[in-house]
Amino acid sequence: MKTYKCRNIRNIALAGHGGSGKTSLAEALMFVSGGLDRMGKVSDGSSVCDYDPDEIKRKISLNTSLAYAEWKDVKINMIDTPGQFDFIGGMYEGIRAAESVIITLPAKDGVEVGTIKAYREAQKNKKATMFVVTRMEEENSNFYKCLEELKTNFGPSICPIVVPFDKYGTVESYINLLEMKAYTYDKDGKPTEVEMPASENRLKGLRAAMAEAIAETDEELMMKFFENEGEDFTEAEIIKGLHDGIDQGIITPVVCCSGDTLAGVDMLLNTIVYMLPSPDERNAEGVEYDETAPLAAIVFKTIADQFIGKMSFVKIVRGTLSNKDEVVNATTGETEKFGKMVALKGKKQEEMIEAYAGDIIALTKLNANTGDTLCAASDVISLDKITFPEACYFKAVKAKDKGDEGKISAAIRRLLEEDHTLCYIHNHETHQRIIGGLGEQHIEVAVQKLKSKFGVDVILEDPIIAYRETIRKSVTVEGKHKKQSGGHGQYGHVKIEFAPGTEDGLVFAEQVFGGSVPKNFFPAVEKGLQESIEHGVLAGYPVVRLKATLLDGSYHPVDSSEQAFKMAAHLAYKNLTQASPCLLEPIKLLTITVPDDNTGDIMGIVNKRRGAILGMEPAGDGLTTISAELPEAETGDFATYIRQVTRGMGWFTMEFARYEQLPSNLEAEVIANAPKYSEYEG
Repeated sequence: MKTYKCRNIRNIALAGHGGSGKTSLAEALMFVSGGLDRMGKVSDGSSVCDYDPDEIKRKISLNTSLAYAEWKDVKINMIDTPGQFDFIGGMYEGIRAAESVIITLPAKDGVEVGTIKAYREAQKNKKATMFVVTRMEEENSNFYKCLEELKTNFGPSICPIVVPFDKYGTVESYINLLEMKAYTYDKDGKPTEVEMPASENRLKGLRAAMAEAIAETDEELMMKFFENEGEDFTEAEIIKGLHDGIDQGIITPVVCCSGDTLAGVDMLLNTIVYMLPSPDERNAEGVEYDETAPLAAIVFKTIADQFIGKMSFVKIVRGTLSNKDEVVNATTGETEKFGKMVALKGKKQEEMIEAYAGDIIALTKLNANTGDTLCAASDVISLDKITFPEACYFKAVKAKDKGDEGKISAAIRRLLEEDHTLCYIHNHETHQRIIGGLGEQHIEVAVQKLKSKFGVDVILEDPIIAYRETIRKSVTVEGKHKKQSGGHGQYGHVKIEFAPGTEDGLVFAEQVFGGSVPKNFFPAVEKGLQESIEHGVLAGYPVVRLKATLLDGSYHPVDSSEQAFKMAAHLAYKNLTQASPCLLEPIKLLTITVPDDNTGDIMGIVNKRRGAILGMEPAGDGLTTISAELPEAETGDFATYIRQVTRGMGWFTMEFARYEQLPSNLEAEVIANAPKYSEYEG
């Protein structure tokens, strides 16, 4: 595998709405550049980047994949990211490692929610951005409608470079506005120059707009533009102006092509090579891309497999990495070795001897995790980690085969190494293993991976809500434990006042006068109550906010013991039914970000689900952030609702707020469905 220096590398993340043609475009770029012998297709499961069995089955990208193309002595590293919102973590990985983001949108569909989300994430991370209008060969495709939608949504930076001539509804030729030349294409993507079509006014307008955008990038070009009254620049000035404008973020180029018929793909390759910045031009890490400096690299993706072990996708930010090197993991402080250094085309590996700053490679059998920084021992630094969306959809998992119970935790933790948008909680109170993700499909795919990768077949269940119990009034009760069975008997007698408390657990006090209960038995009484509150008298849930005061009692000089007084406390506790017990439910604090137009929908559903709106504030980009409280029992499908009502534009996070009394009309159902003690205790 040939090695490339920083100036001859372009790192691009392919992003966009699900089904917008990202994977097909990566395939086309590799084929036209000579990197593939045959053109694969997503529809028949033969594409290079979608090689996972579940991806082939579902015909969508589920994972971030890595491939490269070589064009005009430049290596183009392509990070193909999933477009489905449940797997959006892949987009965060890809954008973190790339200098440029290519956002795809189908010519017949135009700007979709995934287009907007990808653009915003690219801008947030200060990446160079380009739009590619795909599937120009499809019926009802309309490039110029897409172009207007792009301008409407993303402003005056939009600058078309390659446009179609489609006078009769189908594309007759592709026009390069830089050269002002038109081309047709054969089935292998080979261009043939043809006569420029007679649509002069539109083309002149587009060319003039491009010239004006180029003039904005440089004072000298601006002066020339005005002096020549908008006359064209030289080809070198155009290329430099576009390159600088894209690098500065003031020009967002638009090209069109067909990933399936390969038309226009060569012009897209030229645009990537000549217009998009090399890694050292962006310098977003705050570290110079110097191949002679000590090594610094970021692990931006981890693939975990029980057979091949880990594979780590690594972006080299500084220095040179050799296949014989040892590296220091700045996160753990450990020195690590790796198996092989490889360049990837999907699952195909090409072994490498070394790689330079700016390149993206994969390392096998490395212990590091996503977000870790790999360094030379002589200069250990930490690069910024990736911030992923938080899990918001949760299910409990249980092994189909009881013999696999012990394997679940280890298998899920391996999945978490691969996907940082998943989370895992072993709830020791409810004795459930909870897996969280970004949506229903996300969890389904995780379950499939548990089976296919790690041999653990699981069943999904709804998580048990961890209710609590408390009392609403004070009551004084007695408990007497008396047992005689020959020899020493057992005797313990207590009189206890139970009252509502303010603290989470049990507050124990004593007001015993005259020695009716000896002081050495007070700890036994408290211990008996501490054991008792593990299960309430209504439904067996733990009791909170309880104050117990030992007032009186009696003892026997021979038969009394710590165990006897512990049992007496248990018996007194059973009378808690007289203290007007009630159930408490957990309340979650939600931070919900949705388009401005959807705020009414969210307020309505929060109120309908027994919640409360705490406040709202603008979040920018036409979004509003809503703070709300919602009972945990009402949050199970909230992620699905938000996804549907906002068409994928909204998201939320939640955290525990407090416990609140459950409405009395809901108590009977919760009590009836409460787990029995044997279930609750595992």
